Amino acid sequence: MTSKNALVGTVIDWYDRTARDFPWSKPDCSPWGILVSEVMSQQTQMSRVLPKWLEFMSKWPTPAELAAASDADVIRAWDRLGYPRRAVALRRCAQAIVEHHDGEVPRSRDALLALPGIGPYTSAAVASFAYGEVVPVVDTNVRRVLARTRHGQQHAWLPNHRRDDAEMLAVLPTDPDEASSWNAGSMELGAVICVARAPLCDACPVAELCEWHLAGNPETPAPGRSQAKFAGSDRELRGRIMRLLRERHEGIAEDALPHELGAADAEFSARIARLIDALVVDQLAVREDEFLRLPH
Repeated sequence: MTSKNALVGTVIDWYDRTARDFPWSKPDCSPWGILVSEVMSQQTQMSRVLPKWLEFMSKWPTPAELAAASDADVIRAWDRLGYPRRAVALRRCAQAIVEHHDGEVPRSRDALLALPGIGPYTSAAVASFAYGEVVPVVDTNVRRVLARTRHGQQHAWLPNHRRDDAEMLAVLPTDPDEASSWNAGSMELGAVICVARAPLCDACPVAELCEWHLAGNPETPAPGRSQAKFAGSDRELRGRIMRLLRERHEGIAEDALPHELGAADAEFSARIARLIDALVVDQLAVREDEFLRLPH
């Protein structure tokens, strides 16, 4: 198995030289700015996150200011970033920070994990990148780097926070600065070099330390299920409904939605009704006098 010291040290050196320049990675970024970036970047490309992060931080630079906004304001500002439940959850998180932590993002992973909408990955990322806590930060990119470099496997294992933590703790430095740099560097390596398809092994700083590359990049089985197609899916249709709600500040008649979305047969109308029910449950829409609107 690859030496952890050589692997970690090489990745840290590479990251220090080549890291992409994001505002949330700068030393003067607030813990709140880091938390917002982590919530936004879940399953979303950084090129889409950057302008939205800048907009959010300009409008709501502290948890207190976001907590005082309305759900409708936050959903509209979220726009087409994707997974709009994250926007509502982020505001709930801000409210909890104000109510329970005097408006300051908590430091410990346990306290972060107790906030609404904050899971194992985000709690670890904020603790590490905002406060220098020595905790393992593992996303899909990190899993893939560890699977290839340490285990010779082409594909990452399925998300499992117990295994994620154990795998990362096996190589995590004990020095806070080094731990933070390794967390960020391994994530960056997986995002720009050790990508899922067509990895750039010729440009990889740890190619000669990688068990998978040294074995000749063998094809290995991919665990889990393939992702469903987006086009024509409920997720796509749900996004179209949300777009209409963001545009129509006055709301829209619920029975007019099927026609607005291009069809009005019974099957399509039933599908729309089911998706509307889900949006109401997720607190992304409210019903008022047969109209559907964004929440207040």
